[in-house]
Amino acid sequence: MRYYFLIVGVLCFLYFLLLAWYSRRLISTFAGFWLITGGVHLILGCAPFSDHVYQILKCAAAAAWVLFAVTEAGILTGMIPEKNRKADQIIILGAQVRGRYITNSLRRRLDAALSYLEKYPDTKVIVSGGQGKGEDISEAEAMAGYLAANGVDPRQIICEDQSTSTKENLRFSRKYLDPENTVTGIVTNDFHMFRAALIARREGYRKILRIPASSNPVFQLNYLVREFFAVLSLMIPGRRWIP
Repeated sequence: MRYYFLIVGVLCFLYFLLLAWYSRRLISTFAGFWLITGGVHLILGCAPFSDHVYQILKCAAAAAWVLFAVTEAGILTGMIPEKNRKADQIIILGAQVRGRYITNSLRRRLDAALSYLEKYPDTKVIVSGGQGKGEDISEAEAMAGYLAANGVDPRQIICEDQSTSTKENLRFSRKYLDPENTVTGIVTNDFHMFRAALIARREGYRKILRIPASSNPVFQLNYLVREFFAVLSLMIPGRRWIP
């Protein structure tokens, strides 16, 4: 069991270093998790615990892996694109904007929406996202500008610029559509789609079309683990660890 903790600890540290090197930032989104988790595992691997304590830790680790596997199975299922069909409207969920710069994750969502609009050009588009820390404009405004610059008629775009979370994205967008009777396409990154669909159903959306965008392959594991905790937070009333 010591070797398990030592190996996992080293792998976590190596992945943290990869994220830091790739992003050129010491701490990027959720990357601190790998640093902390790696340190905890190395401590557990080096600690002079008795065999009895390690047996308890072994059972706890096994239970954690089972919970992780079951949750990730749902997340991975949500990443599978549905057969394209006509939606009455699509909602593009916001993601971070740095100043006025559209980040990689958000650009991938917008490009997925553009690909969909090439097939169904008359579909109404709702861009949803408010203005947060470090953002010079709202995410909705940034998204609308990107879509317009890539040929989407501005009159076709509706801006919802007050939301600060996935839940608010979907709740505040309700006033622009009929969530119970019309087909709504949800555009977000693949790792985020399962949780977004869960929240949408809680918010009264009855006819959902998943339109998953790709995500950065280097950060994919980081995103999937982050989503594990985010999905768990949905199961605890009154708690929201990750927006």
